[in-house]
Amino acid sequence: MRWIALRPSVSVGKQNGDRPMRLDEKTRTELEAAAFRRLLEHLATRCDVQNIDMMNLAGFCRNCLSNWMQEAAQARGVEMTKDSARELVYGMPFAQWKAKYQHDATPAQQAAFEKAHKH
Repeated sequence: MRWIALRPSVSVGKQNGDRPMRLDEKTRTELEAAAFRRLLEHLATRCDVQNIDMMNLAGFCRNCLSNWMQEAAQARGVEMTKDSARELVYGMPFAQWKAKYQHDATPAQQAAFEKAHKH
């Protein structure tokens, strides 16, 4: 999301027929927060999707989201532990989610991960 931070005003369509509508930073932040909350809700309904599959296809996973949450908190002087950040993303303590939903990666998943993340 670093590229968005460089764009203080974003065009989101037309207003009055021909002028692009601009979002102020507060509204943009609120929309981003709502979209992020919706992403977390979606992931909560898709516990069948393993983190390794997300990493293989999208290059990020739930753990990445929790790391980004923790980094954002720290950048704003908010103390947040790794465990508390993970609980915000997973919707429960990570150990509980892991025991309930995480499966061992298959050889195919591991091979795809190695191929995708050779750097």
